[in-house]
Amino acid sequence: MIGAVVAMDSEAEALLDQMEIENILTVHGKPVYVGKAFGKDVLLCVCGVGKVNAAVGACAVLEKGAQVLLNFGVAGGLHEKTELTEVYLIDRAVQYDFDLTQLNGGAVGTLDGETENFMPLCTPAALDFPRRALGSGDRFNDSAADHALLLSLGADIRDMEGAAIAEVCKYAGVPFVSVKAVSDVYGAGSTTEQFKKNTARAMLNLKAYMGEIFAALGA
Repeated sequence: MIGAVVAMDSEAEALLDQMEIENILTVHGKPVYVGKAFGKDVLLCVCGVGKVNAAVGACAVLEKGAQVLLNFGVAGGLHEKTELTEVYLIDRAVQYDFDLTQLNGGAVGTLDGETENFMPLCTPAALDFPRRALGSGDRFNDSAADHALLLSLGADIRDMEGAAIAEVCKYAGVPFVSVKAVSDVYGAGSTTEQFKKNTARAMLNLKAYMGEIFAALGA
């Protein structure tokens, strides 16, 4: 069974529009849609924005039997190699606002007890989207400091959920795939205005690939 976790209704629609809904549950306060999509059993949780919400959403679908997790939605590009509305497969993710450097000298984003800051994600061979590195944090802004930090870590794209779901899946021993469409690019104007203008178009582009994505998950 595939467990999909998305932050916003506007993202969820890309799957809900193509899903046969059999039931709607409330798990840990989050709505979980139960049904089928592209011939596969699926749970879809609309978790809300941010890392804690994302972790709760991931736990919700895992609790109901998900065997592989999928996160899809919009994200912000950090440089010229990330194009508006284009779809990317995330190959690694880091929490750029997690910092124990002063305590233990580890690199920014390195979780307690770990030695590497980036967590690897599953990248199914059948998905030939360009691969990019993701930085996740509980901030939506045009901050030059955040942008510089993300680039210094090696991130290409930023969001507010992906790395938290990756952490849950790491501990649960469950495969995790993340596919993102770019709604805004740093330096191309206000992040907020770009996000409002381009989110629908980015999600429409991602929606067109949903069948291909589900076929590659194999659950």
